[in-house]
Amino acid sequence: MRRFFQSLLLATCCFFSSILLAYPNKPITIIVPQAPGGTNDIVGRLVAQRLGEQMKSSIVVENRPGAGGNIGTQWVANGPKDGHTLLMTISSAQAINPALYKNPGFDPVNDFVPIALVGSVPNVLVVNANFPAKTLDEFIKLVKSKPPGTYQYASAGNGTLNHLLGEMLNQSAGLSLQHIPYKGVAPALNDLLGGQIQIAFASLPSVLQYINTQKLVALGVSSAKRSPVLPDVPAIAEKIPGFSGTLWIGLFAPKGTPKPVIDRLQKEMQITLANPELKEKLTASGVELANASPAEFAKLLQDDI
Repeated sequence: MRRFFQSLLLATCCFFSSILLAYPNKPITIIVPQAPGGTNDIVGRLVAQRLGEQMKSSIVVENRPGAGGNIGTQWVANGPKDGHTLLMTISSAQAINPALYKNPGFDPVNDFVPIALVGSVPNVLVVNANFPAKTLDEFIKLVKSKPPGTYQYASAGNGTLNHLLGEMLNQSAGLSLQHIPYKGVAPALNDLLGGQIQIAFASLPSVLQYINTQKLVALGVSSAKRSPVLPDVPAIAEKIPGFSGTLWIGLFAPKGTPKPVIDRLQKEMQITLANPELKEKLTASGVELANASPAEFAKLLQDDI
């Protein structure tokens, strides 16, 4: 009997070793369940490039947007579980959608294994450069002086953090902004820059270049304190105490992926996120880098649901 268990243990070790040695044996695809041009897309591509260099493997980022992130997330949950299909997603899709949708098509805890928490980003209340209000105080006074629905704000879609922050602002400041949902942040920003709509909540990395080139005016950030990359832009909480809402961004593998592959991905991501060049790029784009273990990331997800 002892020899049997020794043989079984040896066979198991050899099996998992063969999995690890063979991985990856084809390009890795990271699914981003949001449209191109948004924060998750920007961050996902930066991380994928560096992770590919670290693993000496080809990594492709593929956008599968729709239903606030549910379509791409469900696709990964139901897809191959060999480590070659991963999910880079944001908290609004992974933690908020299950509460907003009766059947999102996935279980955020039981269908996924956390690989790495990349960091968090605030949203920014931005207006078109021609909008008459240039500060948050002026904005609130102007909107209050007009009939309800006079001004509309754009979001990346129903149920997104952009949308929720807009409604939080309406409630906490006594405003009556009308919500206009778009299919992703890129089309919303196109209309904002073109003047078809004048107001939006958008994640910092997606609008930073337009703020820096004065094509958009930032009125406030949604984090509890000011962002280091926009030190002159106040936190909305400075005007409205308690106003706060940020996105986290993280990498997941579908549940059922072999543990040796999970372990390697977690180790490779830890090394990748410590890369000075990547850290500089992420920080410059407005990402507040995390320093969390996979277990801490799992707890964060559980706490947010």
